[in-house]
Amino acid sequence: MGNKSTLCLVVDRWHFGYVGAYGNTWVPTPELDRLAARGFVFDQALIDTPDLERLYRAWWRGWPVIRRREPPEDWPSLARQLAGLGVHTALLTDEPLLAQSPLAEDFAEVVLWESASEARVAETIEETHTARCFAQMVDWLEKAPRPFWLWCHWTGFGGPWDGPLELRESFREEGDPPAYAGSQPPEKHWQSPPDPDELLAYSFAYAGQAMVLDACLGGLATFLAESGLEKEVLWVLLGARGYPLGEHGRVGPCDEALYSELVQVPWIMVYPDGLGATARSQALVEPADLWATLLSWWGLPADPAAPTAYDLTPIVREEVLSVRDRICLVHPAGQQAIRTPAWYLRTTESLEEEKGWELYVKPDDRWEVNNVADRCPEVAEALKQAFEQTGQHLQTGRLADLPPLDELLRVGIE
Repeated sequence: MGNKSTLCLVVDRWHFGYVGAYGNTWVPTPELDRLAARGFVFDQALIDTPDLERLYRAWWRGWPVIRRREPPEDWPSLARQLAGLGVHTALLTDEPLLAQSPLAEDFAEVVLWESASEARVAETIEETHTARCFAQMVDWLEKAPRPFWLWCHWTGFGGPWDGPLELRESFREEGDPPAYAGSQPPEKHWQSPPDPDELLAYSFAYAGQAMVLDACLGGLATFLAESGLEKEVLWVLLGARGYPLGEHGRVGPCDEALYSELVQVPWIMVYPDGLGATARSQALVEPADLWATLLSWWGLPADPAAPTAYDLTPIVREEVLSVRDRICLVHPAGQQAIRTPAWYLRTTESLEEEKGWELYVKPDDRWEVNNVADRCPEVAEALKQAFEQTGQHLQTGRLADLPPLDELLRVGIE
């Protein structure tokens, strides 16, 4: 196994549109940009559910939400398998629900950071909740037993917005409203178009938080370089869920509507040997793939009973372009969606209901602005059937018999 360890850093409520590596040009994130340049970027990474418990079931056990039923009791978690190799496993988080979840029981060490639900706006970056979490992460790494798998989940932008006002106000131009000055993440849902100035004020505050995160990532990168850990650690940087900032009349989680601002997330992998550096992929990837990819990294075979979890290493090595032609998403309240390389279909009801269908052209319609369901009913119907077929084949264990999508659903309309 040699000197091989893994650091997985998960940032919750991270809007991928505020990341330079994903096209943002107005929020300066130089440290994150450097990190992305050293690593491999997945441009089309989607979560398959906004439910945190089910999301972690996919990350840690390779069990996607569309499989409906619960995994068998003896289904091995990644932490349990790594413990069998002599790897020290640890979970560090400020999310009590995760630390207390049965899913976390297989970790050798679970550390619950102090939450900061009542935090006030800080005067400096060093005083923020984010900086304190990163400092505790570095403290752990300084004493870490080798080899290790460290998973850090930080409530991120769903936690206190305590970034200094100076950072928020730095985005204002003449005529702009003042930045949102509160520390509680806003959550609003409008039925009519919201006030643009109110949205701008929230976006300034969110951008300030993004700068705090960037500075902390820079400090962590410096520590890994100076300590020599960057030469032996696979670093995975993930978004858990996005944070709507005015798209589709929502700010904050609200009803967790399955739009891109919620379900498309950053995913960057930095390998110690430079594998995949400066490269990126348009392949559709989902949470269960991380489970399979980490198993591969540690030299463990993926369970054949997890047919929807793919090792992404061949994509990073540029041996293949993609591993799937669809991702199925499920909301705990009944919303469902399916994403292909060319389309995104979502419903406000279950897929048995025709009411509430929305269809968008991908990847062109990045923020799902132009609903074309009325103009392409045959596409919507075919995608509905593809969702149903995928679920049926999974439940019966016949995924190998699932037919590939036809060209219209994969490529779109010329």
